[in-house]
Amino acid sequence: MARQDALLRLHKTLTARRTELRKRLGLELAELAHLKHSSASGDVADAAFDSSGEEISSALAELESKELAQIERALSRLKAGTYGKCEVCAVKIPVARLNALPFSTQCVKCQRESERDGGWSAALGDTDWSRIRDGDPMAEREMRASELEVEVR
Repeated sequence: MARQDALLRLHKTLTARRTELRKRLGLELAELAHLKHSSASGDVADAAFDSSGEEISSALAELESKELAQIERALSRLKAGTYGKCEVCAVKIPVARLNALPFSTQCVKCQRESERDGGWSAALGDTDWSRIRDGDPMAEREMRASELEVEVR
């Protein structure tokens, strides 16, 4: 029952963070729109300063947008009953990890493996490697003279 209580507490944390991020993103996007429509006055240094400020605000909005997407995904996993289970090995993710990173989708072991191989094993999944061949890809193919393009000068 302690895990169930922890998951309920995490649900409240996730929904509160989602609300906060939605509010902040709305304000940041409105501010960016206002900055773009405001009249440009001043010299080149002012324009450069305004531009760098827009870039920083845009980057922050992008990061917050990604976090919001992860939170939305975690909340949908909660509704589906799969929250707190590793997407790779289906082992229960420890509550301590979920407290630290509430939108975590992998256990520590699978996350480490994913980071070690750059995420390739999870991305490739059940790739059929038998079709991959070494050597010249054109060696086994029959060529016709009509298929060749020749540049005449």
